[in-house]
Amino acid sequence: MIQTMLTIALILFSITIAIAVVRIILGPSMPDRVIALDMIGVNLIAMIAVISVIMKTKAFLEVILILGILSFIGTIAFSKFIERGVIVERKRNR
Repeated sequence: MIQTMLTIALILFSITIAIAVVRIILGPSMPDRVIALDMIGVNLIAMIAVISVIMKTKAFLEVILILGILSFIGTIAFSKFIERGVIVERKRNR
Protein backbone atom coordinates (compact mmCIF):
# COMPACT_ATOMS: atom_id res chain seq x y z
CA MET A 1 0.00 0.00 0.00
CA ILE A 2 2.79 2.43 0.90
CA GLN A 3 4.69 1.59 -2.30
CA THR A 4 1.59 2.37 -4.35
CA MET A 5 1.10 5.71 -2.63
CA LEU A 6 4.76 6.63 -3.13
CA THR A 7 4.56 5.68 -6.81
CA ILE A 8 1.43 7.81 -7.24
CA ALA A 9 3.24 10.68 -5.49
CA LEU A 10 6.14 10.38 -7.96
CA ILE A 11 3.72 10.46 -10.89
CA LEU A 12 1.97 13.54 -9.50
CA PHE A 13 5.28 15.31 -8.90
CA SER A 14 6.27 14.52 -12.50
CA ILE A 15 3.02 16.01 -13.78
CA THR A 16 3.59 19.12 -11.66
CA ILE A 17 7.10 19.53 -13.08
CA ALA A 18 5.71 19.17 -16.62
CA ILE A 19 3.14 21.89 -15.92
CA ALA A 20 5.90 24.13 -14.56
CA VAL A 21 7.96 23.58 -17.72
CA VAL A 22 4.94 24.70 -19.75
CA ARG A 23 4.73 27.81 -17.54
CA ILE A 24 8.41 28.51 -18.18
CA ILE A 25 7.91 28.26 -21.94
CA LEU A 26 4.59 30.12 -22.18
CA GLY A 27 4.87 32.38 -19.12
CA PRO A 28 3.61 35.88 -19.82
CA SER A 29 6.25 37.55 -17.66
CA MET A 30 9.68 36.94 -16.23
CA PRO A 31 8.50 36.66 -12.59
CA ASP A 32 6.16 33.83 -13.65
CA ARG A 33 9.12 32.00 -15.13
CA VAL A 34 11.19 32.50 -11.96
CA ILE A 35 8.39 31.11 -9.79
CA ALA A 36 8.04 28.12 -12.14
CA LEU A 37 11.78 27.42 -11.85
CA ASP A 38 11.53 27.60 -8.07
CA MET A 39 8.55 25.25 -8.18
CA ILE A 40 10.55 22.76 -10.24
CA GLY A 41 13.33 22.88 -7.63
CA VAL A 42 10.92 22.22 -4.77
CA ASN A 43 9.24 19.36 -6.63
CA LEU A 44 12.60 17.81 -7.50
CA ILE A 45 13.55 17.89 -3.83
CA ALA A 46 10.28 16.17 -2.94
CA MET A 47 10.77 13.57 -5.68
CA ILE A 48 14.27 12.76 -4.47
CA ALA A 49 12.92 12.38 -0.93
CA VAL A 50 10.23 9.97 -2.12
CA ILE A 51 12.79 8.01 -4.14
CA SER A 52 14.98 7.85 -1.05
CA VAL A 53 12.08 6.37 0.92
CA ILE A 54 11.29 3.88 -1.85
CA MET A 55 14.91 2.73 -2.03
CA LYS A 56 15.21 2.73 1.80
CA THR A 57 18.47 4.66 1.78
CA LYS A 58 19.81 7.89 3.23
CA ALA A 59 22.29 8.40 0.38
CA PHE A 60 20.17 11.05 -1.34
CA LEU A 61 19.84 13.37 1.64
CA GLU A 62 23.00 15.27 0.71
CA VAL A 63 21.64 15.67 -2.82
CA ILE A 64 18.46 17.16 -1.37
CA LEU A 65 20.45 19.69 0.65
CA ILE A 66 22.62 20.72 -2.32
CA LEU A 67 19.64 21.00 -4.65
CA GLY A 68 17.78 23.11 -2.09
CA ILE A 69 20.70 25.49 -1.69
CA LEU A 70 21.20 25.81 -5.45
CA SER A 71 17.50 26.35 -6.05
CA PHE A 72 17.39 29.08 -3.41
CA ILE A 73 20.47 30.84 -4.79
CA GLY A 74 19.08 30.61 -8.33
CA THR A 75 15.78 32.13 -7.29
CA ILE A 76 17.54 34.99 -5.50
CA ALA A 77 19.81 35.63 -8.50
CA PHE A 78 16.90 35.70 -10.97
CA SER A 79 14.89 37.97 -8.67
CA LYS A 80 17.79 40.37 -8.34
CA PHE A 81 18.28 40.33 -12.11
CA ILE A 82 14.61 41.19 -12.67
CA GLU A 83 14.74 43.99 -10.11
CA ARG A 84 18.04 45.67 -11.08
CA GLY A 85 19.11 44.22 -14.41
CA VAL A 86 22.44 42.95 -13.04
CA ILE A 87 23.30 40.14 -10.67
CA VAL A 88 26.73 41.24 -9.43
CA GLU A 89 27.25 44.95 -8.97
CA ARG A 90 30.78 46.25 -9.31
CA LYS A 91 31.99 49.61 -8.17
CA ARG A 92 33.93 51.51 -10.78
CA ASN A 93 37.14 53.28 -9.87
CA ARG A 94 37.19 56.81 -11.23
